[in-house]
Amino acid sequence: MPRQEDLDGSREGLLPSKRSTPLRPSLEAAYRSSSEWGEELDELDLLDGEKVDYRQPNGHRRKRRNEPEVSAFGHDAFNLTPKGKSPRLGRFTRCLKPSKTCLLITFILLGSVILLLVSGGFYVYKAAPTDGQSPPWYPSPLGGTLQPWEKSYRKAQVMVTKMSLVEKVNITTGVGWSQGLCVGNTGPASSVGFPPLCLQDGPLGLRFTDHSTAFPAGVTVGATWNKELMYQRGKAQGLEARLKGVNVLLSPCMGPLGRMPAGGRNWEGFGPDPVLQGIASAETIKGIQEEGVMATAKHYILNEQEHFRQAFAWGLPNAMSSNLDDRTLHELYLWPFADSIRAGVASVMCSYNMVNNSYACGNSKLMNGILKDELGFQGFVQSDWLAQRSGVASALAGLDMTMPGDGLGWMDGNSLWGPQLTRATLNGSVPMERLNDMVTRTVAAWYQLGQDNKTVWPPPPPDGDGGPNFSSWTDEAEGFIHHGSDDKTKAIVNKFVDVQGKGEAFHGRLAKQVAAEGTVLVKNEGGILPLSRNGWYGKDKPSGDAKYKVGVFGEDAGPGEGPNVCPDRGCNQGTLASGWGSGAVEFPYLVTPIKALESEFDADNVQLTSNLENDPPLGKNPSIVEDQDLCIVFVNSDAGEGFISWNGLRGDRNDLYPQKGGDKLVQDVAPRCGKGNGKTVVVVHTVGPVVLERWVDLPGVKAVILANLPGEESGNALASVLFGDVDASGRLPYTVGKSLADYGDAGQILYYPNAVVPQQNFTEGLLIDYRHFDKYNITPRYEFGFGLSYTTFSFTNIILTTLIPKSPLPSPRPSSLSPPTYPTIVPSPSTALFPTNFRKLKNYIYPYLSTSDLKEGHYPYPHGYSIAQPPSPAGGAQGGNPSLWDTHLGVNITVTNTGTRAGQEVVQLYLSFPPNVIDDVTGETVEFPVKVLRAFEKVKLGGGESTVVSLGLTRRDLSFWSRGRGNWVMPVVEGGFEIWVGRSSRDLMSAGVW
Repeated sequence: MPRQEDLDGSREGLLPSKRSTPLRPSLEAAYRSSSEWGEELDELDLLDGEKVDYRQPNGHRRKRRNEPEVSAFGHDAFNLTPKGKSPRLGRFTRCLKPSKTCLLITFILLGSVILLLVSGGFYVYKAAPTDGQSPPWYPSPLGGTLQPWEKSYRKAQVMVTKMSLVEKVNITTGVGWSQGLCVGNTGPASSVGFPPLCLQDGPLGLRFTDHSTAFPAGVTVGATWNKELMYQRGKAQGLEARLKGVNVLLSPCMGPLGRMPAGGRNWEGFGPDPVLQGIASAETIKGIQEEGVMATAKHYILNEQEHFRQAFAWGLPNAMSSNLDDRTLHELYLWPFADSIRAGVASVMCSYNMVNNSYACGNSKLMNGILKDELGFQGFVQSDWLAQRSGVASALAGLDMTMPGDGLGWMDGNSLWGPQLTRATLNGSVPMERLNDMVTRTVAAWYQLGQDNKTVWPPPPPDGDGGPNFSSWTDEAEGFIHHGSDDKTKAIVNKFVDVQGKGEAFHGRLAKQVAAEGTVLVKNEGGILPLSRNGWYGKDKPSGDAKYKVGVFGEDAGPGEGPNVCPDRGCNQGTLASGWGSGAVEFPYLVTPIKALESEFDADNVQLTSNLENDPPLGKNPSIVEDQDLCIVFVNSDAGEGFISWNGLRGDRNDLYPQKGGDKLVQDVAPRCGKGNGKTVVVVHTVGPVVLERWVDLPGVKAVILANLPGEESGNALASVLFGDVDASGRLPYTVGKSLADYGDAGQILYYPNAVVPQQNFTEGLLIDYRHFDKYNITPRYEFGFGLSYTTFSFTNIILTTLIPKSPLPSPRPSSLSPPTYPTIVPSPSTALFPTNFRKLKNYIYPYLSTSDLKEGHYPYPHGYSIAQPPSPAGGAQGGNPSLWDTHLGVNITVTNTGTRAGQEVVQLYLSFPPNVIDDVTGETVEFPVKVLRAFEKVKLGGGESTVVSLGLTRRDLSFWSRGRGNWVMPVVEGGFEIWVGRSSRDLMSAGVW
């Protein structure tokens, strides 16, 4: 890639102050010479059968991850040619007479004008965005400076020292889309025994695999408010990944945070509060990495909507830019990433979008300054798939690994790194120190997770029987080894290893528990729930042998055409248990609500009928609703990743109403159930907040359940809550407003571009979700943290204990370890040439060069590259300055179950900052939300039982990010902090002032 093009692709700078092993050849086969290839093939059981039909059992081809998108608008949607009045022709008006000469002159003039306008419009369309609006931060900090990673970096240093240049490049660059068995594959460093790495989606489980669990989505996990379940789900995901041969699991998702309730991928994360999101992310990471699998904190950062997230995907040459100020970044969107890094996450994935008009994967302030310096991140930064938009510049900005390896287009074989990175290193454009650090970070993460243990992680063929035992590109046992290349060699690629566990360890049990605790009961008029399996409620039972009649309505209760009928779950049909996109998985099975209800109701006493459609024939056959004693209505709302479009939804939702006529279904059923005497329960499966106003107050609607996205055990989990086998213990991880407008301007998706580079300005600052509702005194339908139980609880005897006195600033940044050092001598270009008689596969990304002739010249480094940046005072450990995690205030609460049955309560602690806080550097008044969540704990108590819940507030919890100081500052002013404890963001009692 020409150097100037590389520089032009960089938009440096950042944040303004305001603003049984498969038999197959080794993955190293692509690196063998022709003679070596033949020898290896002789050792393996290759299949020379007929061409495989790569389809799922339902007949639908798997949609590849992020296949090239069709523009949502088309290239004719925007007239980019400047508009203006017709030019005055003056003396040339005489040429309008029917003369051949004049007509010719007229046509030439008109053609010239049109050409000028079109070319001008094309120039505007193709022009790169203006230079980034954030300060540059160079050079990229070296890894290996913190004690928890010290041993791993020592080991990595020994290995990296022995690597050749091309082996180092191999580790940094994916081999290309669908060139390996996983969605992401790196090349090996064979001479030192470093294997190719398998990177695989995702947040709900393992995408494109068989015999693995379809766990409840992140939004459901957030609704549990149960730290132990967050951890256990992560641990189960890590175990399944390891048993499938996955080195790096692309999970968890904490970006998008959920600024906009209609955002297409909000459901992959845990909710729009940074504390809830951060705790859930950290617990998930601990679980995944306890199994030796590298977790990935994604998407870094501010990819809050699907529209315009990606260059060229929406008919525009550049992705949108999310623009915000430094304080908003730190106190909201960065918060869960800091928690993840403190938990030791091995990898961070940078996102597609721009941040302050600088691509996130080429943003030196975000990656070098904040992630690696301030937050002390010791692992490697990988790009989202095709999110890298520059070569040398992104390396200098802190990117360590590019995925899937292709350049600016899918499967183009023209990587921005690979041979280009080799060339850039040889000619001095990329310093050897930077390349060595890129590689060392990845190798150190491999050691940190114990993946050098060959007993647990056997090497892939031909050295062992390890590596991935599945293929992302076919469901058949045999398939192409390098699916995306011109190599037609086949082998066993799918071993069909069952990783779901058995007996008590069956992961479906855990999935059911998570789904049940993530089910939120928001209305229960007259205590209609829990239901009786016998139907009748004691005194309500009439004389005689009449059966209790239950009618189930709605497509969402049933199987539809099956859970996997649409690639990547990219449609809304049947019961909704997952959103769509790369975060979705293949369902091994799906227990539908109707199946569970048919199983649970006592057939001797209950007559159950079902109408699994959203437009039942109530007019032609009114008895199907009028004869019921109980009506259970199912509605839903779906969304997903922007590379899939369904029914007018291009990732993001178009509104917050139930889809497919769900509102009308409830409006039709509830008033007519039992001729007006029946009771209606509404169950909502949803990716996020749903507006319920069209029917929630109807007299017949007695109960409403928000079941979120429950995964494979959907029906069983719902039944356990409906029948009271478990308490209704879910709490909302988001606010349910009465309209989309209630969420304010910040809550609105940008559906149409407002510039060639669309701009989203986060001018609301910290005021999203419940913070916005509080600030503007908007009454929600159901507030953040709300949820009903089948029992009652009381909070008493709240005690505040000062553990560490207040002080404005964290302790000075501690000293760090010396990072690994290497010789900086650039090797000879001859060492980077393709080996003799090397067999190259089409579109496969290699690190080799075809010629040793290198152009000499001075690389135009980004502005500010030569200005050394001082270390952040907010840094010094994983997640930030270690004193940020010191607990200053302890809060004890006595919680009592005042009911007669066992139940669970979520104790929520909120904080109101003191008034009249001034930034002592800028002199600005510091504004705060009315209150912010800072801690929570879920407890289970039997009837009449009590316990003391202890919560703590750290320095970070009690601080704000000072723009003037570039550090966290604890207000030490009169008035103090008001501490609130309660059951939701609007059901609180004051615990006192500190």
